[in-house]
Amino acid sequence: MFIGIDHGTTSLRFAADTGEHFKITREAAASFELSDLEQICSLSEIEGIALCYSMGDNFNSICDVKSLKNRGVVTREGAGKHIGGGTRVFDVISASDIPAVAFPGIHRGSDTDPRFKIYSHQTSPEKIGIAYLVRQKLNEDSFVVSDISSNTVSLLVSNNKIIGAFDACVFAPGTQHGALDVDAIRRIDSGEVSANEAFTTAGVSHHMEEKYRKPTVAMWAAMECASLLLLHPDASVALAGSLAPELAEEISALLNKPVAVFDEWAASLGLSHAARDVFGGAKEILGIPVAKPLPKRR
Repeated sequence: MFIGIDHGTTSLRFAADTGEHFKITREAAASFELSDLEQICSLSEIEGIALCYSMGDNFNSICDVKSLKNRGVVTREGAGKHIGGGTRVFDVISASDIPAVAFPGIHRGSDTDPRFKIYSHQTSPEKIGIAYLVRQKLNEDSFVVSDISSNTVSLLVSNNKIIGAFDACVFAPGTQHGALDVDAIRRIDSGEVSANEAFTTAGVSHHMEEKYRKPTVAMWAAMECASLLLLHPDASVALAGSLAPELAEEISALLNKPVAVFDEWAASLGLSHAARDVFGGAKEILGIPVAKPLPKRR
């Protein structure tokens, strides 16, 4: 059995390639123990784990979790909430004898369309899990995925390779996070807020009347999808994240295109399938190379 672990904005989700799953809040994850995985199966049944941590911007291949420096991130400072639950899960898995690989995010060091590298970071690694599940479920090798919840992140896969992505602080807002506009920059420069505080309060919940919040997210998410479709007009479109079911109809209408909808387990389930394939000998996942040697159970 293989397990995928999604380091999400509010929770960590654990899923097996056989479908079993559970989640814990990032706050509760601060007391995570390896035995918690027995909610899925006995530890002896776990053949391999695929996990992700934060932005994953300090490496660019799928590799043994024990080989990473600084847990695979340039720094923990910067955009997003820092609670400690994800760190605890990463460290417990890394210290265990269960073979585990880490997935990188997509950033300037990644093999993507060079034009996306105007920005240092494109997407965190859990979105790769979503994309891998979409690839399997839709049985298509070209598609756009937009993950819509606290923030909005969209990526393009063309001919089974990730071409590029829009990170949460670049384009469309989510409910909590978004890009920094002129007003935010002024408040940062005046010392009223930090850049991270501005980012984590740039979403529609902080700036829009309630009746306009979901329509606003839908419009901007559709705009992200439309932008990525410029590079592959015939690509399918998939939505994931907590807002996907509610906004699917509106986004589909804006794009004049059908959309597939995936639930909150897409990232962890996709990572579990990727773990199965990585430990089964796959050389790459959506264009991301697998580094050798792979870990083995001690």
